[in-house]
Amino acid sequence: MLTSGPSRRAVLAGAAAAAAITAVPSFSGVASAADSATPSYRWRQVVIGGTGFVTGVLFHPSVRGLAYARTDIGGAYRWDDRGARWIPLNDDLGWDDWNLLGVEAMAVDPAHPDRVYLALGTYAQSWAGNGAVLRSEDRGATWARADLTVKLGGNEDGRGTGERLLVDPRDSDTLWLGTRHDGLLKSTDRGATWGVAGGFPGTPSGSGQGVTLLVAAGRVLYAGWGDSDGTTANLYRTLDGTTWEAVPGQPSGTSAKVPIRAAYDCHTRELYVSYADAPGPNGQSDGSVHKLAVATGTWTDVTPVRPGGSDTFGYGGVAVDARRPGTVVVSTNNRWAAVDTLYRTTNGGRTWTSLKDSAVLDVSETPFLTFGADAPKFGWWIQAVAVDPYDSKHIVYGTGATLYGTRDLKHWAPQIRGLEETSVRQLISPPTGQAHLLSGLGDVGVMYHERLTASPSRGMASNPVFGSATGLAQAAAKPSYVVRTGFGDHGNGAFSNDGGRTWAPFAAQPALAKDAPGPIATNTDGSVLLWTFVHWDGTKYPAQRSTDNGATWSEVASYPKGATPLADPADPTRFYAYDTDTGTLFASTDGGLTFTGRASGLPSGDSQFQLAAAPGRSGDLWLSTKWNGLYRSTDGGATFTKLTSCWASYTLAFGKAADGADYPVIYQVGSTETITAVYRSDDEAKTWVRVNDDRHQWGWIGATIAADPRLYGRVYIATNGRGIQYGEPA
Repeated sequence: MLTSGPSRRAVLAGAAAAAAITAVPSFSGVASAADSATPSYRWRQVVIGGTGFVTGVLFHPSVRGLAYARTDIGGAYRWDDRGARWIPLNDDLGWDDWNLLGVEAMAVDPAHPDRVYLALGTYAQSWAGNGAVLRSEDRGATWARADLTVKLGGNEDGRGTGERLLVDPRDSDTLWLGTRHDGLLKSTDRGATWGVAGGFPGTPSGSGQGVTLLVAAGRVLYAGWGDSDGTTANLYRTLDGTTWEAVPGQPSGTSAKVPIRAAYDCHTRELYVSYADAPGPNGQSDGSVHKLAVATGTWTDVTPVRPGGSDTFGYGGVAVDARRPGTVVVSTNNRWAAVDTLYRTTNGGRTWTSLKDSAVLDVSETPFLTFGADAPKFGWWIQAVAVDPYDSKHIVYGTGATLYGTRDLKHWAPQIRGLEETSVRQLISPPTGQAHLLSGLGDVGVMYHERLTASPSRGMASNPVFGSATGLAQAAAKPSYVVRTGFGDHGNGAFSNDGGRTWAPFAAQPALAKDAPGPIATNTDGSVLLWTFVHWDGTKYPAQRSTDNGATWSEVASYPKGATPLADPADPTRFYAYDTDTGTLFASTDGGLTFTGRASGLPSGDSQFQLAAAPGRSGDLWLSTKWNGLYRSTDGGATFTKLTSCWASYTLAFGKAADGADYPVIYQVGSTETITAVYRSDDEAKTWVRVNDDRHQWGWIGATIAADPRLYGRVYIATNGRGIQYGEPA
């Protein structure tokens, strides 16, 4: 996704890479004993429709209607042909396994249709955990897991290449896994244990690419190598599974520096390879497509269009038509001037047709795909392309936001139902109005969810359009008034007077808003705004205050720099801010004009500590400090008491009180014993019950949650790659 940070290289010792990797016990998603007291909850996902980078799509070659998709931060999916939707396969990965939600590669066994394999690992930096391989005998319904001693990079540069995982066509028990920093791995027991494959000639250079693809052409295996400088070999092959050699006559030069993807036409015995000058999805400016006649060793340049001038791009996906010899589809990537396209040939690459030129796009099911424009684009970040082996006119391709498909080569629409990959930043469940939910999202701004079962009809909030949202706030006593902030090219702050249905930009904004838009708060009647600013490099700035709906702004010198502002839900003169640098609670009693320190000596050092206020009560504050626990103040932050009912708290929300209770129900992502999970308390945090289960964990869920003030028991969970999940008593 666009929300990923810069790639930093993680280096592993060669001895560690060479060690055999032992499998851990199978896990199947069956609830553990720890769930015995869990209330019966039904979990569903709020429908947005994609919004993340689909990095790979794989049709099973021998089963009609069976396909898999992988994403860079949201796990893998299996296509349910009867229900015409994607089924998530990795929601049972929990908090401690958050790094496994990025899928580096996937593989199927042509001879055993129920077998599927996933190579998981989001980041390869030193602070991230090692990767793992999951193997399933029932199409992903249950999994067995083998932990690796190497790191994978499902959300690193080059995540759209591949596949890096392959079942050996000569022996279904043998699997191959290409890594970024540790060469080629091999398993001879269907992925249960792994070791370094001897004889592979690639020497990692530190680029973080390593083996970019593995593909079988008959009984011959080919491996793409992404650490070439453009003059050395970047494509290797083995005929016997032991001895590897550089493929003779392979293309070289800038346009063929990095092999991106490859596909084999078994009818013509030709291997098609797409290339670019960088791994992508960003940073490509040159590329090409070549084919190899494997019987003769003859290479042919079949590039549809050469990049040049202002029309710079690389090539990405490549897929062959299993039913029609010589029919191939390739994609451009990172082509911003002329916009990316798919090229299709029916004669082995002698001539090509751009499918974009005749395309009719229908995004009515996911209106956000217009991104505030009059019409959607054909796509960008196109590195995943697949042709249905049972239907030559059924083509799908992934983009940075969705998965498009066609059944007639002309009409295209998202084929994304069930696949939700949004990185969620803010959630509000209003007390009144049509919408039960507003959301602030990575990459796609703010959305107004009039229904939870359909993508918002208004698409992304516009006027202005944001990329990633950084702030979202509602006036407690005037819920029709909402403000939002975020990264945008035409303004970074906006307000709504109809609960978030329509928006207008602030008449003015501080100079810092362009490059460092941070969270925003509005007091209970909407008469005062407080906007904070934090640059992407971590630099913090003083808050700015407006009393005229954003027409003018003034600096609040006494406000703790970079702190997230919080409005008192009952008193319009009060604001709060928690200074995570010093562990001090600051408060204002003059509408945000001045702030003074109150309680101090609280946990510090983590900018993700969160302060919340109980609705309808002045000065009733709750402070989540991660593994430092949960604190409460009932005197406006003058003093805090640490609660003993949980030992870790990451984010907190309040919802409609239980029948007979006089205090709102509390939800949190936290830990009461050994597991980090979603908990509910009906008695002011004296006791907690877990409301999610081992099948519904979604990796890291510590950003924010919201609870419905109108429906007891409903809670909304923000995930980092699985969109918005919501649960309610079954």
